[in-house]
Amino acid sequence: MVNALEVCAVSRGFRTRSGTVEALREVSFSAGGGEVVGLLGLNGAGKTTLIKVISTLLLPTSGSVRVAGIDVATGTRQVRRRLSVVFGGDHGLYGRLSGLDNARFFGTLSGLDRRRLERRAADVIAMVALEKVAERPVETYSRGMKQRLHLAIGLMAAPTLLMLDEPTVGLDPIEADRLRRVIGDLAAGSAGYRPCIVLTSHYLRDIEELAERVVILQEGRLTHDLPLKELLRRASAAAVVTVRVRGEEPVWPGDDGERSGVRLVDARPGEAGSWVARYEVPRWEPATLTELARRWPHGEIADVRVEPVGLERVFHDLSRGAGR
Repeated sequence: MVNALEVCAVSRGFRTRSGTVEALREVSFSAGGGEVVGLLGLNGAGKTTLIKVISTLLLPTSGSVRVAGIDVATGTRQVRRRLSVVFGGDHGLYGRLSGLDNARFFGTLSGLDRRRLERRAADVIAMVALEKVAERPVETYSRGMKQRLHLAIGLMAAPTLLMLDEPTVGLDPIEADRLRRVIGDLAAGSAGYRPCIVLTSHYLRDIEELAERVVILQEGRLTHDLPLKELLRRASAAAVVTVRVRGEEPVWPGDDGERSGVRLVDARPGEAGSWVARYEVPRWEPATLTELARRWPHGEIADVRVEPVGLERVFHDLSRGAGR
């Protein structure tokens, strides 16, 4: 079976006055239909360049990219019919047209014939839950509605590869959750098929909730390509436990929890005359709980919070070179 996306030893350089800058260096990975791949990297890691190469906006200096088996360099027109790129933000729409008319217009640009156009426009509007406002001018839409409309337009041609670049940027939490549900439904087959989805986002909750795999770029090189669950297991801690104690500074038991790995990260004054301590817990097991209780601060406990360590912490560790 042909992969939806194949990136093979792709490098891309840019000439500058001081020499050549290598934005991508021998990057290789592939993804099949139905996969949701999170693409991560610090600013300058090469994510935007890679997206532009895959979407035919830039040619690779060396290596190759294939979408549905078609080379992006030699079959550019065919590739563009098989992929869609959806950017975050509310620009690029015609405000005086309705959402449905926007979908029809961009569907026409995608080459859909008139017979398919009407049905497809209605279908994608329903997929993103905009049918109740489909006839309203887009200038009356909220930012979240506009972002869902962008996604609907990206689905008009039923792409094999759907690339989502910062899809929840600028959205409030409710709209961001709504958009994530729509994307999750697409991955599950709500469009009648399961496109390959490549997702980039600085909001790592998007990646945690949607991606099955994570590809990480660092300085133009692919350094990690792992299932999300495996990547999360590389965290230096399983959770952070925060304890708030009322009153004067309590007595902090000594930091000798090496056997269980429990570590006091910091202890500082809190609000209203309280003190706050943060502990890192490497794993949950009986010895961990015993050590945590032994090292509990002496004083009146006002609050305890347990925060599981997520992708943000893992990504931070990997970006510093830890956990390799």
